[in-house]
Amino acid sequence: MFWERFRIPLMLAPTLFVIIALFMGGLIYGLLQSLGWQPIIDNYDINLDAYANVMFSERYANEFWQGLALTLWVSLASTFFTSAIAIIGALLLRESFFGKKVASFLFQLNLPIPPIVIGIGMLFLFSQSGLISRIGGSLDLIERSRDFPILVKDHLGIGIIMAYVWKEVPFIGVIVLAVLQSLGADFEDVARSLGANRWQRFRHVILPLVMPGVMSGSIIVFAFTFGSFEVPALLGVSFPRVLPVMAVRFFRNPDLNSRVEGTAVAMIVALIALLLVLAYMWVSRRAVRQE
Repeated sequence: MFWERFRIPLMLAPTLFVIIALFMGGLIYGLLQSLGWQPIIDNYDINLDAYANVMFSERYANEFWQGLALTLWVSLASTFFTSAIAIIGALLLRESFFGKKVASFLFQLNLPIPPIVIGIGMLFLFSQSGLISRIGGSLDLIERSRDFPILVKDHLGIGIIMAYVWKEVPFIGVIVLAVLQSLGADFEDVARSLGANRWQRFRHVILPLVMPGVMSGSIIVFAFTFGSFEVPALLGVSFPRVLPVMAVRFFRNPDLNSRVEGTAVAMIVALIALLLVLAYMWVSRRAVRQE
């Protein structure tokens, strides 16, 4: 009886211990380091100087707040466009048509591709000296490469958003497609029999049914894009930088004292992401319940 009651927790205990120990250990160490605790350089003082320096000092405040605004913009825009395109793609793939298997394969092709590869692909395709610019020049659509729109390394983060959308659309799309296939067409048939048009069926039937799946996927996408480093480092400008890139820049400083500011920025990123995810979950679940 005892074994049957606690069988699953006991079987999961070793794995959970390793995950929790590594995660909590790293989080606690990062928090202590952000508060100034650095035994490696004999610094044991605990204070909030790093946070104050990053957010309010004349040297770093402007970079931090503009970086925070850019990080929020990139994360929210990426999540919104990813969710919208994923829903549209899933609705199209749900229908029966010639070449559906090939289309489904291409739709999911980006799932195993690392984000850094997507970023490099963006550079090769959409930079002013990239493939699309060269094709436009060969077709006399543009006179010079600099006439091509700046889509990567721009101050609005358009290239970063495009890379994230390119990468994450299949992730949410697969979730939505699985939900749609499990539901079948019965609900839509009932709505159609009651006189609902295509838009009304989508707005009042399909969307409320797939929203829990979209919500779960978009939370993961938002948290990932908010804390991601490699794509903004590759496609972003030198100012403003998103906060993860700013944190890594502190860590690359030969002066070990700069790691305190870097860890402080990383902890701020983690806290803001956690608060925004919790708020988003609350708002989304409330909206789903009302639907």
